[in-house]
Amino acid sequence: MPRHITTTISDGIAHVRLARPDKLNALTLEMLDDLAAVAHGLRSDRRLRAVVISGEGDSFCAGLDFGSAMKKPSGIVSRFVPRPWRGTNTFQEAPWAFRRLPVPVIAAVSGHCLGGGLQIALAADFRITHPDATWSVLEGRWGIIPDMSGVQALSELVGIDVAKQLTMTADKITGTRADELGLATEMADDPVAAALALAERLATRSPDALAATKRLFDGTWHRSPRHTFARERREQLPLLFGPNAARARAANARKAEPEFLPRQRRLVP
Repeated sequence: MPRHITTTISDGIAHVRLARPDKLNALTLEMLDDLAAVAHGLRSDRRLRAVVISGEGDSFCAGLDFGSAMKKPSGIVSRFVPRPWRGTNTFQEAPWAFRRLPVPVIAAVSGHCLGGGLQIALAADFRITHPDATWSVLEGRWGIIPDMSGVQALSELVGIDVAKQLTMTADKITGTRADELGLATEMADDPVAAALALAERLATRSPDALAATKRLFDGTWHRSPRHTFARERREQLPLLFGPNAARARAANARKAEPEFLPRQRRLVP
């Protein structure tokens, strides 16, 4: 049972909370294990429509709790070893397992969003931030680099010069500045409410189309047009003849809201 990660599911929307508010939700090694396990568990739920990640209390996540982690050097070393079948170690899998989910993932950011916490937010598909939140690739202040999938995520969101500057300086920026740079998707005075509202909007769309859209963009963003066109065809054909697309067409013809079946099993590699 996760001690500092809580998960609730309502109407197909999972709300995952980092629950260590007295420490600004700073990450212990066990929390990294639990985050990956939660994501793996959610993946098997075909009724799931979206995931919201937030932090309890006033902060999203202040990053790795070095005081706690450095007491267990063997734990750091064991979690640093990658899983050959996934290509990630535990530090990387904790955020990236949410990117692999076949549903949209939304991070609701307020307060501190630092270091490993930032990398968890960046692994989400969307990030909604409070304007006054504090963002930082904080690892530079500790003499290390971001190694929890953050480099991959930064390469998708900002130019290489901005990524280098944020990482080398470890500067702290506001949520407003994060939005200006493209790190955040949008701003809101209540990021959790805004994230849940977006999740509810997404839940009105075909779960098969959402899963295919996520796979398509994640799998082609830095690939050639030829590769992208091929992936478009491979994703589209099963959707066209799938039951949820049929329900969407029928509902549109009636000018009604469609009632979708659970997400269908993936039909393309």
